[in-house]
Amino acid sequence: MQYTQLGRTGLKVSRLVLGTMNFGPHTEESDAHAIMDAALDAGITFFDTANVYGGAERRGWTEEIIGRWFAASGRRDEIVLATKVYGEMTARPNESKLSAFNIRRAVDASLKRLQTDHIDLYQMHHVDRNTPWDEIWQAMDTLVAQGKITYVGSSNFAGWHIAAASEAARARHGLGLVSEQSLYNLTARTIELEVLPAARHYGLGVIPWSPLGGGLLGGVLKKAAEGRRSAERMAKEVEEKREQLQRWEDFCDDRGQQPGDVALAWLLHQDGVTGPIVGPRTMEQLEGNLRSLDIELDDDALAELDDIFPGPGGAAPEAYAW
Repeated sequence: MQYTQLGRTGLKVSRLVLGTMNFGPHTEESDAHAIMDAALDAGITFFDTANVYGGAERRGWTEEIIGRWFAASGRRDEIVLATKVYGEMTARPNESKLSAFNIRRAVDASLKRLQTDHIDLYQMHHVDRNTPWDEIWQAMDTLVAQGKITYVGSSNFAGWHIAAASEAARARHGLGLVSEQSLYNLTARTIELEVLPAARHYGLGVIPWSPLGGGLLGGVLKKAAEGRRSAERMAKEVEEKREQLQRWEDFCDDRGQQPGDVALAWLLHQDGVTGPIVGPRTMEQLEGNLRSLDIELDDDALAELDDIFPGPGGAAPEAYAW
């Protein structure tokens, strides 16, 4: 396993992040516990979840599964635990978003479900345009002082949101954001315009979610040829990108690598990326994810991938102006 600092902090985390969104709805609890054991045994020390994971009818289910694993395994202190706040937990008006009222209640509920006394990285799952930054940072600072959380991160923020949040924290003489979790993969490179430059400027580690583009980068054409069906939601996109995907899968075949592994390796080669989130539903998928750490992409390979999946043209404003 490879390790790196989380942004500008002194905290070291694994370069693969174990995503747990499938635990419960798609992965049985016993299998989820086995995957967490195997991931930790392989050196993955950074686990990511959210208070809403578990499905619309059972929000919090995933945190409960992780909590029972902590209780049974006694391995809580071996990992860096990240969860999120923002999503609607019930239909009641104050059980969502980022008011100080909700943050205080949400963190206590997460701690109870997770069966732990602290969260290492508490992430805002989305931007709350109706809550002022002073209110948010006052709530987060209180949680840090109480020992309930250690660091604060963001997710799905625009570059200017990162700037606004960071400057508000600086005015309060606080540490501010240390990470941004964002959609990023070879087919979705918009964050290269503003988010990545903002994260690098403010010292945030970037944690990509959906690193395989919802399965597009996992070898969908080859799987179809083998008789395996892709999700119906993906069929239209596959047809629209068929030529591009064929070049991608040929690129991987020429190197004797699985497409999903190469997609993860590409992210690991991007400046500012801490590590992508992998969300294995099975042990076999976890083993495949680990192979990405051994893949080296030289400048020629990276240039070829830029040709297959062009980015937005660099950082803003150079990408669209002189």
